Amino acid sequence: MSDASPSNPAMPDVQGSADTRNVAINKVGVKDIRYPITLHCPSTGGSQHTVANVNMYVSLPHHQKGTHMSRFLQVLNDHHESLHPKDITGVCREMKEVLNAADAHLELSFPYFITKEAPITKKKGKLDIEVSFEAACNGADDFVMGIRVPATSLCPCSKEISAYGAHNQRCIMEAKVRFTPGQTMWIEELFELVEKCASTQVFAVLKRPDEKFVTEDAYDHPKFVEDIVRDLAVALDHEPRISWFEVSSDNYESIHNHNAYAVVVRDKR
Repeated sequence: MSDASPSNPAMPDVQGSADTRNVAINKVGVKDIRYPITLHCPSTGGSQHTVANVNMYVSLPHHQKGTHMSRFLQVLNDHHESLHPKDITGVCREMKEVLNAADAHLELSFPYFITKEAPITKKKGKLDIEVSFEAACNGADDFVMGIRVPATSLCPCSKEISAYGAHNQRCIMEAKVRFTPGQTMWIEELFELVEKCASTQVFAVLKRPDEKFVTEDAYDHPKFVEDIVRDLAVALDHEPRISWFEVSSDNYESIHNHNAYAVVVRDKR
């Protein structure tokens, strides 16, 4: 739907008309927008271009028939050229103001690429992770940054009871964090904290010396899924820039037809 044209006062603003059903709407807006965004990269001092899936919502009072959908995209168009975690709540506040709403919610999820060196040969490759930004403005501003990081876990029980070898698993570790007021972190900084908590890391490029290293590194650091989330919790608990976190690990079992999963939520405030 488009807004009423100020140059044509005869065109009615249907969305702004009254509604008599007396039902307020918690969230109304647009979702699953595929949109190009640009993010700053501290490692290079430059920028990274990616494509985000974007959801944008506001609340609607009981007396108003509808919201103005095109205004969401107008706000997005003004900000996609450069984004940083600290900017997201400002975009959410602008949505709230432009839509004349009591509450606003903004959600972005996107692939992000981090350059990693192989552990022995130092060959460079691009590792993709999933990143999410979630902001809400409903009296107080709220912002949550999340990352999903691939890694490797190796079963301590399998290592202990087997005459040789141990079974390992791919795992996806996830961390969602809220920041201490006035503080923030780069995506890369949170990524480094998270991936250290696995049995070993995964890499985009591995030569034979690197493969030998990561195989043995996992064997030397066996971890249950419970160990991973506890180590994640300890690492984030020691980070003063983080005030709240939810950490989890989803381990894709290699000898069972199910996954192992654990989660820890902690409010440090």
